[in-house]
Amino acid sequence: MAAKTRADLLAFLEQLAIEATTIDHPPLYTVAQSQALRGTIDGGHTKNLFLKDKKGRYFLVTVEEEATVDLKSIHRLIGASGRVSFGSADALMRLLGVEPGSVTVFGLINDVDNQVTLVLDAGLMRHELVNCHPLTNDATTQIAKDDLVRFLDAIGHQPAILNVTGQ
Repeated sequence: MAAKTRADLLAFLEQLAIEATTIDHPPLYTVAQSQALRGTIDGGHTKNLFLKDKKGRYFLVTVEEEATVDLKSIHRLIGASGRVSFGSADALMRLLGVEPGSVTVFGLINDVDNQVTLVLDAGLMRHELVNCHPLTNDATTQIAKDDLVRFLDAIGHQPAILNVTGQ
């Protein structure tokens, strides 16, 4: 099945009566680029880690953009088998339908077989508004945190909300 597009995602959010604001911008590949180009957009801005454990299980860990994640110990927090490494670009496209640099919690709309475990950092979820790429890195979509959880429920992904960064 072909991966959903930005238009598919936004139409799905609309179908769920979820208000989302999307702002177009040049493609962004790093947090530093995002901070420099976005101007002032309220809410929490995300950093996403697509990880794989030793048993081949995949995790998407979504934290606030400036958070520090200890990759040597995160496996204990998220329930991974042994230390984790970054998932491959092929697995990222196959499971979430996005390319490196466009990783987003919204990519879970493409994980119809629930192969990716989602971990949202509690620090990010303190924000009323959350900002994520809408499946491409040339835009930012802002959504209320409660609506993000409602979106995840609608696609069958129950997030684990954990204090990943220790903040």
